[in-house]
Amino acid sequence: MLNFVLCDDNLNILAKLSKMLENIFLKYNYDATVAFQSDDFDSILNYVDNNKTDVLILDINLKHGKTGLQIAETVRKKNKDAYLIFTTGHLEYAMMAYKFKTFDYIAKPLTTERLEETIVRLFEDINGLPKKYIKIDNKNTIIDENEIYYIKRDKMKLIFHTASRNYEIYSSFNKLSEILPDNFIRCHKSFVVNKNKVTNLDPVECRLYFDDNEFCDIGPKYKKEIMEVFKDDGIFK
Repeated sequence: MLNFVLCDDNLNILAKLSKMLENIFLKYNYDATVAFQSDDFDSILNYVDNNKTDVLILDINLKHGKTGLQIAETVRKKNKDAYLIFTTGHLEYAMMAYKFKTFDYIAKPLTTERLEETIVRLFEDINGLPKKYIKIDNKNTIIDENEIYYIKRDKMKLIFHTASRNYEIYSSFNKLSEILPDNFIRCHKSFVVNKNKVTNLDPVECRLYFDDNEFCDIGPKYKKEIMEVFKDDGIFK
């Protein structure tokens, strides 16, 4: 089991962070727990010094002139392997945080989506399971390509449908084609599908189905190509 230790001088944020993490652990069935959390600099150092600590999530700016950077510096002298994740509303500290072999840096206010992305990457790093991520905008929003079922064009927006949520960006299929891997194929003027997620194809209704009961239409222009792609997959209804 991985032990997470949290430090933030705002008790409300600390409680929210802990709850968010527990929900992520439950969602992905991760063998992890929030072992300790505190708003006190010395309490965190004392705990880490005497207990197994695998991941620390540290607010950079703490009360009484202390910082999460100081905690990281002290921890690194004894523990070279612990994962360090920093949170702060002050972006100017980001580069300073990385000198302590930082795994990630999350700007406040914290969101479940952003935290979840980091925790998923962390466990994949630990388990040695490389994943392919797609950066979809200039805000460093990344999505595991294996989580994407399809991408829908809605006027000026593109909607990425995944098992957990939908992501919306302002872009076009032409721009997106530059970053999408080969398993994403156009099936309609308004849809690009991840062929690895397709579970059924209905040539009469001209639809592709997914295991979450969603479907995409197949446009006349793309039907021949789609039938060719899936002819050997045995997924025809």
